[in-house]
Amino acid sequence: MQIVPMRDLKDTVEIEKKCENGPVFVTKNGYGRLVVMDIDYYEKQLAQSAEAGFINRGLKDYQEDKVKDGKTALQEVRSKYGI
Repeated sequence: MQIVPMRDLKDTVEIEKKCENGPVFVTKNGYGRLVVMDIDYYEKQLAQSAEAGFINRGLKDYQEDKVKDGKTALQEVRSKYGI
């Protein structure tokens, strides 16, 4: 984890280099204020967050017994649509 004071944001080239290794935390008066990160890293984090949400919803459905085995699900779809 890299932490830099806000005044260091003036050196954009150096900040960009630091972002290659992950997010950079920016402080103001000693307190966390901003996070700067590479766009690829950001997009990867968004994708992982979405995947985690899908997994959590699936686990919740499983715990609440709202799932069916594949064979049963296929039979229901076939009978519903006359396949």
